[in-house]
Amino acid sequence: MVKTFSIILLSILLLFILVFLLVSYYNTFYFINNIIIKIGVSIILIFITLVILRYMLLLFFSILKILIKTADEKNKNLTKCKKKVSVIIPAFNEEKVIQQSMKSIIKQTYPNIELIVVDDGSKDKTYQIAKQFIKFSHVKVLKKTNSGKANAINYGIKHSTGELIMVVDADSKLEKNAIELMARYFSNPEIAAVAGSVYVSNQNNLITKLQALEYIEGLNMVRNGQAFLKLVNIIPGPIGMFRKNALIEVGLYDDDTFAEDCDVTLKLIAKNYKIDFESESIAKTEAPENIFDLIKQRYRWTRGILQAIKKHKSLLWNFNKNPSASFTMWYMLFESVFWPFMDFWVNIFIIYLAISTGLSLLIFYWWSLFTILDIAGALYCVLITNERLSIVFYAIFYRLFFIQFINLIKILSTIEEWFGIKMEWGKLERKGRI
Repeated sequence: MVKTFSIILLSILLLFILVFLLVSYYNTFYFINNIIIKIGVSIILIFITLVILRYMLLLFFSILKILIKTADEKNKNLTKCKKKVSVIIPAFNEEKVIQQSMKSIIKQTYPNIELIVVDDGSKDKTYQIAKQFIKFSHVKVLKKTNSGKANAINYGIKHSTGELIMVVDADSKLEKNAIELMARYFSNPEIAAVAGSVYVSNQNNLITKLQALEYIEGLNMVRNGQAFLKLVNIIPGPIGMFRKNALIEVGLYDDDTFAEDCDVTLKLIAKNYKIDFESESIAKTEAPENIFDLIKQRYRWTRGILQAIKKHKSLLWNFNKNPSASFTMWYMLFESVFWPFMDFWVNIFIIYLAISTGLSLLIFYWWSLFTILDIAGALYCVLITNERLSIVFYAIFYRLFFIQFINLIKILSTIEEWFGIKMEWGKLERKGRI
C-alpha cells in the first residue's frame, strides 16, 4: 500500500512538472514569426504529446496491473498450477554460462518440470557440460546440427512432454520461484503466453548499468503496462512461458526473422490469444559489456522486429476483425521506426533553433522534459522491484547519451533493413557473469 501511494504521488508530481515544461516550451516560441520555425515547433509539440501520453498511459496501466494482481493474490484468485512445464534451453557455444543456467532451473520451487537442453551444433564444450546433469531424472540433453535458435527451440518442443513450454536463453539465470509464479496464469484458458522480468546481472561498467536501467524502465515497466490489456507484444528470449497447444496451433517458431520471440508473440496475438506478464518472475541475463557487442545486439533486435512487422503487415489494417493485433502492430511501428527518427531529428532541430534564435533555454526545456520522465520512470521501477536505488542516478546519462546512441543504431539498422543489406546473427561472446 505504501508503494502504491508513493507511485500515485510520483505520477501526480510528474504530471505537474511536465505541464509546466510544456507551457514554458510553448511560450518560448509565442513571439516568433518565422513560419518554418512555427511548423517545426508544432511537429515537436505533437511528438512530445504522443510520447508523454504513451508514457503516462503505460504508467497508469502498470499501476492498475499491480493493484489487480495484489487483489488477486489477496483473494487467492491466482490458483496454484499443477501442469507439467517443459523448460527448453537452446544453446550454441554456451560453455561459459550453461551450467549456471541449468542449475537455476533444477533449483526451482515448482515440482513438475522437465529440463531440455538443445545443443545446436556447438563447437565448444557446451554439450559435455550439459550432459553432466542427466543424472537428474527430469533432465534431457539433445544434440543436433546447427540450424538456428528457432529450430533448436522447435526441436526441444517436439521432444517435450509438458502442457506448458518455457523457453530460457542459455545466458539467463532464473530466480528460484520464477516457474511457479508464471505457471499459475495458465488457469485462464485465454492466456497463451506469459513474459517474465529481465534484469542485467553484470552491472560492472557504465554501459551495462545503463542497460540495466533500460531493462527495468524501457522493457519491464512497458510490459507491466501492456499486461493490463493482456497485450504484451514481445515475450523475451531470457524468460517466457507458453501454452503448448497454442504454440502448435500457430506453427511453433519460425526462422525467417532475427526476432523469433517477437514473431511468435505476434502470431499468438493474431489468433486473439492473450499475453500476460509476471513482474516477480525474474531472469538475470548477461548484457553486452562493450560498444561493439551492444551495436551487434541492437542491430539484430531492430532488424528482427522490423522483419516481424513486415511479415505480419496485414494486421496493421485489420481493426474490424482483430483490433488488438492492429493496435499492437501500430504501437510497435511507432516505437521501432517513428520514435527513433523523430527523436533524432528533434534533437538536431532544437540545437539548430537554440543557435539560430539565441533561445538557449530550448535545449534546457527539451532535455529536462525527457530526463524527468526517465528519472520518474526509474524511481517507479525501483519502487516496484528489487533493483538498487543507485541506478536512478544513471537516468541523466541515459537521456543525454545512451538513448541518442541507441536511436542512431535503430535508424542505421532500419535503413539497412529497408535496402535489404545482408546481416549475420552476430552472436555475442559470453563472459560467464550470470
